[in-house]
Amino acid sequence: MKYIGAHVSASGGVENAVKNASEIGADGFALFTKNQRQWTAKPLSEESVNKFKKLTDEYGFNADGILPHDSYLINLGHPEPEKREKSYNAFIDEIKRVEQLGLKYLNFHPGSHLKKISETECLDFISDNINKAINETEYAVLVLETTAGQGSNLGYKFEHLAYIIDKIQDKSRIGVCVDTAHIFAAGYDIRTKEAYEKTMNEFDEIIGFKYLKGMHINDSKAKFASRVDRHHSLGKGEIGIDAFKFIMQDERIDNIPLILETVEPAVWAEEIQLLKSFANV
Repeated sequence: MKYIGAHVSASGGVENAVKNASEIGADGFALFTKNQRQWTAKPLSEESVNKFKKLTDEYGFNADGILPHDSYLINLGHPEPEKREKSYNAFIDEIKRVEQLGLKYLNFHPGSHLKKISETECLDFISDNINKAINETEYAVLVLETTAGQGSNLGYKFEHLAYIIDKIQDKSRIGVCVDTAHIFAAGYDIRTKEAYEKTMNEFDEIIGFKYLKGMHINDSKAKFASRVDRHHSLGKGEIGIDAFKFIMQDERIDNIPLILETVEPAVWAEEIQLLKSFANV
């Protein structure tokens, strides 16, 4: 089973994300549980939480196929202690929202050194904050996203994520989300079968497929190894369509959310059907 969906709007309440996902024929979906460009938000209401749970049951979604994403403002590796603490507090709130909704995962970008500290120091700050967050929350799996390496963002090398995972005390609560556009821009080729297998074998050797908890399925407007983060619709970018066939036919990538973040929401339903046709589901 492959949970194929998109990052849908939760405008007007998290329960609306469920309806929006159902309308495009998705088996899973991603959402923000609060405004992703604001530090704070009012708590989720009991009514909203109950509606979300009721609708996920009604429309046949389950937590295995849902990949919430945290705020873009959060930087667990921020070089300044006060700003790092602010990010940590916001991160805790995001985890608790996910757990309120009965979901399994929280997807997040590792963090940025802002060219003020070393990569290693930044990775250590990220690891320490994840360990603290795990101790302060109940069960959600915290899912590190691969990045394109734009600016000072870490996570563009598999080794960065492996370094963090190695330092996590409770490894049952850490995972990875591979974004196809990001890894391509970071220098991991997936355009041919040979290149795809090489990249995935490298992922397995450095991180391990047991940690793969989701994927973002995006073509790339940016060139290979450009370290630029620009998504495109499937088959319209630099990656091309074949890579997505390889993913859909790869049994190592079963039973996790596969989430479109492509640039034309109007064609998400078509893209979902295309991916399903590749997977023969």
